[in-house]
Amino acid sequence: MKVYAMNQLLFGSKHQTLRKNTPVIAIIVTFITLLLFTVVPLCYSFLGYPFYPSTRFSRPETSESSSVSVEFDSIYEHESEQKCDIFTGEWIPDPHAPYYTNTTCWAIHEHQNCMKYGRPDAGFMKWRWQPDGCELPVFNPAQFLEIVRGKSMAFVGDSVGRNQMQSLICLLSRVEYPIDDSYTPDEHFKRWRYPSYNFTLATFWTPHLVKSEEADDQGPTRTGLFNLYLDEFDEGWTTQIEEFDYVIINAGHWFYRPSVYYENRRVVGCRYCLRENVTDLPMYFGYRKAFRTAFRALNSLEKYKGVTFLRTFAPSHFENGEWNRGGDCVRTTPFRSNETSLEGINFEFYMTQMEEFKLAKEEGRKRGLRFRLLDATQAMLLRPDGHPSRYGHWPHENVTLYKDCVHWCLPGPIDTWNDFLLEMLKMEGVRSYEERLDLSDRKMKLR
Repeated sequence: MKVYAMNQLLFGSKHQTLRKNTPVIAIIVTFITLLLFTVVPLCYSFLGYPFYPSTRFSRPETSESSSVSVEFDSIYEHESEQKCDIFTGEWIPDPHAPYYTNTTCWAIHEHQNCMKYGRPDAGFMKWRWQPDGCELPVFNPAQFLEIVRGKSMAFVGDSVGRNQMQSLICLLSRVEYPIDDSYTPDEHFKRWRYPSYNFTLATFWTPHLVKSEEADDQGPTRTGLFNLYLDEFDEGWTTQIEEFDYVIINAGHWFYRPSVYYENRRVVGCRYCLRENVTDLPMYFGYRKAFRTAFRALNSLEKYKGVTFLRTFAPSHFENGEWNRGGDCVRTTPFRSNETSLEGINFEFYMTQMEEFKLAKEEGRKRGLRFRLLDATQAMLLRPDGHPSRYGHWPHENVTLYKDCVHWCLPGPIDTWNDFLLEMLKMEGVRSYEERLDLSDRKMKLR
């Protein structure tokens, strides 16, 4: 009775006529639906972007005991067309991986060439990242190169950033190898060019992001003592970055080393420098200031119009001791997300990055600059099995980091960072296309 009454209210006396015409209406609706689901996706495919973008940035869980507070909703962008957070999930087996090997790719740094140096297990290469509630496509090198055709990309930071760039070169090698286009023989500042796509890839070595110098090659821990000028740009990269379309910035592990902090050319404290009358400060004091200055540099460059990606901190996995006191990483499988958590210094580093990113993004918005978060922290926290350990050199070699639980084997879990990157570039293209449509619509309304 309620249904009949509602039909009478909505359709009145014409309801009976409508029922007679229902088959005809159903055919018309079906035809229109099929048309929409056939033609519209084809239009998007011609643009080179996915019809169903799968990226959504959502609020990560934080420790209730922390006093750090961040307005994550203003950092992560919640858009109605986005489906899920690609950075939250689990590692699942991938029998098809890896997609290159240490024999097919020459770009692998010796210290990350784990299979060459005798790593006995290969299972660490056969996992892929599965986000909660959606799929993260496996890296498509042809699609990546089409998206970046005629553009340039720079990795700015430390050797872990270079680790990602070498992963990218290996993943792209299935389509094309680059040629060396470096302007200097210094291996810390490399440029590669993909001739068929007019795409340039570069790395800028700046482990502290700001101006720094080694004051003592030994220092209290025999890893050097560094002077960090926390309010000064590192012109090694800031004077050359304006031309780049994409900048991927990172820093982390070098801040563990003893450092003396300077501001306005005056000592303001240090990190384990063991100097009299110099205040010992937590390492994330310098970390925060360095990111703030690096972001300020990008936001102050007059000609810079690129997209800045902050690749978040990737924790190391030393167990049973520190790196120089017997620590090692010998696990052979990933953690599940409920088996570990981000704690201590790793948590402080991550939160510091998030806070400084938020400030930089808001400042950049005023200039029309785009800042994006490539949040690799949770995924890499779960991969204690992905490091070289002692398989980054021959046993008789004398190396500083004898058991390396900081960098990542290639192939290995770091390849997933480039899955993230490609998905974000696709999303960036969708945003750009929608912004052009919106601008065109506004112009039409003004006529």
